[in-house]
Amino acid sequence: MGTVHLVDDDPGVRDALAFLLRSRGLHVRAFDGGAALLEMLDREGTPKGVFLLDVRMEPMSGTRLHDELLARRLKNPVLFLTGHGDIPMVVEALKKGAFDFLEKPYSDNALADRLEQALAVDAAMQAEGAQAAERSARLASLTDREREVMTRVAAGKLNKVIADELNVSVRTVEVHRARVFAKLGVRSAAEVATLLAGR
Repeated sequence: MGTVHLVDDDPGVRDALAFLLRSRGLHVRAFDGGAALLEMLDREGTPKGVFLLDVRMEPMSGTRLHDELLARRLKNPVLFLTGHGDIPMVVEALKKGAFDFLEKPYSDNALADRLEQALAVDAAMQAEGAQAAERSARLASLTDREREVMTRVAAGKLNKVIADELNVSVRTVEVHRARVFAKLGVRSAAEVATLLAGR
C-alpha cells in the first residue's frame, strides 16, 4: 500500500495524526510545511500514496500547496483537514480535484477509512498507468509495415484485402499479422482493436 504524506505545521497535531494513522497500519511521512514536501518531491520524484494537507498553514496554505501539486501534474489523491472550513474553500478545492475535505473535529475512524479509500484509488491509478506504459512500449516495438497491417486487422479486414491494399502477398500479410499478435501479446483481431481503443 502507498504512503500518507501528512503536511501540518502544528507539531502536536502532526505527531498525533501520524501516531493515529500508523496505529491503523498506514505508512506515514510527516512534513512541517509545504516547502518540506516540495523539497522531497524535487529529490525523489512522484511518490505513491496520498497527500493529507492541513488548510491553515504558514507561510504556504494547504490550498496553495494543492495548487503547487497540480502545477507539477501530480495525480495523487489530496485530502484536506481544516478547523475553519468555509464553503467557498471547500467547493474550490473539490473543483480542482481534491479527493475529500474533512472538518475538525473529525472521527479518527472516519479519517483513517477515508485515507484507505484514497490509497486504494491511488493504487488503481498507478496500476492503470503501468498498463498504459506497457501498452505504449508494445506498440512502439512495431515496424511501420506492422503498424499498417495492425490498423487494418483492427478494422476487421481480411488478409486478402490487406494484401491488395498494401500491394503485398497474402503470405506476407500473414507473417506481419503473426508478428503483430506476438509483439502485442494478443490472440485475435478483436483484442488488437481493444488494445488500440485503450491508447
